[in-house]
Amino acid sequence: MTERPADILATERMSMAQIVVIALCVLLNAIDGFDVLSISFASPGISAEWGISRGALGIVLSMELIGMAVGSILLGQVADRVGRRPVIIGCLLIMASGMYLASTANGIEILSAFRLFTGLGIGGMLACTNAMVAEYSNDKYRSLNVTLMAAGYPIGAIVGGAIASQLLVHFDWRAVFLFGCAFTICLLPAVYFLMPESVSNIASRRPENALEKVNSILVKLGHNVVAALPEPNKASGGVGISRLFGPDLFKITLVLTLAYFAHIMTFYYILKWIPKLVVDMGFVASEAGNVLVWANVGGAIGGVLLGVLTRKFDVRWLTIGILVFSFLLVTLFGRGQADLQGLSIASAAAGFFTNAGVVGLYALLAAYFPANVRAGGTGFVIGVGRGGAALGPIIAGYLFETGQGLQLVSILMAMGSIIALIALLFLGSKSRATS
Repeated sequence: MTERPADILATERMSMAQIVVIALCVLLNAIDGFDVLSISFASPGISAEWGISRGALGIVLSMELIGMAVGSILLGQVADRVGRRPVIIGCLLIMASGMYLASTANGIEILSAFRLFTGLGIGGMLACTNAMVAEYSNDKYRSLNVTLMAAGYPIGAIVGGAIASQLLVHFDWRAVFLFGCAFTICLLPAVYFLMPESVSNIASRRPENALEKVNSILVKLGHNVVAALPEPNKASGGVGISRLFGPDLFKITLVLTLAYFAHIMTFYYILKWIPKLVVDMGFVASEAGNVLVWANVGGAIGGVLLGVLTRKFDVRWLTIGILVFSFLLVTLFGRGQADLQGLSIASAAAGFFTNAGVVGLYALLAAYFPANVRAGGTGFVIGVGRGGAALGPIIAGYLFETGQGLQLVSILMAMGSIIALIALLFLGSKSRATS
């Protein structure tokens, strides 16, 4: 039997070149984390300068999430058909230009359009990096690496948010987007020179000179070459949306999409509304940004800890347990706090469990989708799920507009984690994925 390139990477020790690819994906997700939350850091200043209501602000906060939904679905499918690397480079260019354009906005409508555009790149990036990490990891470290990649999201928000908070002391909200643009551009050369295409994707797509391309990458990664590529699995149903809803993947696609959709509403309720809520309590914008940073500190710790625990425990049951505490801590956040220290602790605790839940879902996506639809499957789940991400801030905004208190709004928004938990109970305990 012809040895599959994916099996070489799955069974042999990871080389330094593979570790570099994983590290780059962590950094790319960190950029995603800051780019998504840049509007949250900027929102108090935007609201003050333009005098917009909470309801209108909720829509602006959700615009890049809508773009992410479209980008995840469309660009995830493109990545399965043309390759991960070119889509990642294209997404970086979209994100950098979108962040710059946001700094030039002079009204709510044009800012919303620029955030929608930026979201296209962020969504495509998420689909690609999750697939790249899964395909460049060996079996021993795959779940850990995927969770570390997902933990890059809050790390980017922490580092970027700390800088954004300092920028807001000296400059207006536009400086946040300019910093995001520069931060994004810096990774373009590293990706171009240090991130090769996924060998699993090349073997699945079979472009011209596929064997030569695969062997060239294997040599760069420090592995032996293969004499031939195995024949594609005709019974797998190919790639694309139709495969995701074929008999072998229908249940997996449905369950993971529902779980992600529901929990991401809870996740983005916390991340999108913290700065505005803190300012409404009487604190200044820079202090509100610091509270959001603490939410992401908790999120980063939660994500990394979950990754470590996947070495010992089943990631599905870990995620289910995390979702229980996500509901409880978001509900606790809704009780409010008297000072910044209390707000920071409550935000960190909520961030710990909400982000750990997201990280667990990313690990499940990598485990349950096979390589030839991994980016597309991840993109579909994230894309549809971003509907929940977009709805979260909007629903919360209009609940506040109707006079509902923080406690009731938090309880209602926390229910997303419970719905996700119930969905995961219907997911099979064993992965059907192949590398």
